[in-house]
Amino acid sequence: MSKDEIVTIVDKDNNITGSVPRLQMRVEGLCHRATYILVFDSAGRLFVQKRTLTKDIYPGYHDVATGGVVLAGESYDVSAERELAEELGIVNTPLEALFDFYHEHGRNRVWGRVYSCVWDGPVVLQAEEVASGDYYPVAEIIAMRNRNPFTPDGWYVLQRYLQSENPL
Repeated sequence: MSKDEIVTIVDKDNNITGSVPRLQMRVEGLCHRATYILVFDSAGRLFVQKRTLTKDIYPGYHDVATGGVVLAGESYDVSAERELAEELGIVNTPLEALFDFYHEHGRNRVWGRVYSCVWDGPVVLQAEEVASGDYYPVAEIIAMRNRNPFTPDGWYVLQRYLQSENPL
């Protein structure tokens, strides 16, 4: 994550309108694209990460999704693969696209695309962005929310996923 990364900016209908440095996007509250990957193990547990205190949004929060902003010139698919490799060291695993959504919380306005994957291999945390993480049963994650702050957009993703026709 760099404040100088150039990110894709979109309008309210998710049409690309330009690109700006990440810091400008955050300061001006510009609508942007992001990817969200729900990483499950073969036992159906979901990976939850704790964000570092240096993150530019929701520092120190827990997050049920791996992912991040879509960079200028990237597709959602390329961004999802890049973010999964960067944050958790996961490569060459199939991603299933689940749904797109719009979410707004304070000055964070985002068009997201949600993916899922199953991964039983090693996880290598990106020290700059992920302080810690582990797999948990979904029921335990829901109980954790009473004790720990979770990112609002990530929590929305989990709730919508659980309401889908074929959760877990």
